[in-house]
Amino acid sequence: MKHFTPENFQNCTIGLLLGRAAVVKDRILDGHLDALGITSAQFKVLIIMAQYAIDTPAELCRYLSLDSGSMTRMLDRLEQKGLIARRRCPDDRRQVRLGLTESGQKLADQLPHVGSDAMNELLGVLTPGELASLEHMLTKVLLAAGDELTALRVREKNA
Repeated sequence: MKHFTPENFQNCTIGLLLGRAAVVKDRILDGHLDALGITSAQFKVLIIMAQYAIDTPAELCRYLSLDSGSMTRMLDRLEQKGLIARRRCPDDRRQVRLGLTESGQKLADQLPHVGSDAMNELLGVLTPGELASLEHMLTKVLLAAGDELTALRVREKNA
């Protein structure tokens, strides 16, 4: 279904709203993470490693839609903070495996609490029904656009 034309596109704000929601979410999350000494971008890497057992830079790049250079810099910072460790894959020394350090795991265990507080701050204005509708609509849009991460999440939820 086509909702937009070149003539009415100047009145289209959905792209702006989706982008602003992501920016505001990260700003709120950053505020909640200040005391832990990490950023929202670092939060995303740690929580994905912890919740999805992702252990390669390439997989993290796919999950976060980052280029390999940005991911390398991110992993460097997390390694300097003592939160992750890199090690060569024993089967293929060209590959790097990632793991949470003891400190990283301890921090990762706190992240669902921090994340839920931040999401409640952002989305607490919605009723439970509105929140379910928003999640349903965004999932539908992302699936139709071929988003692999959303498809994986839906498959896991339905399994």
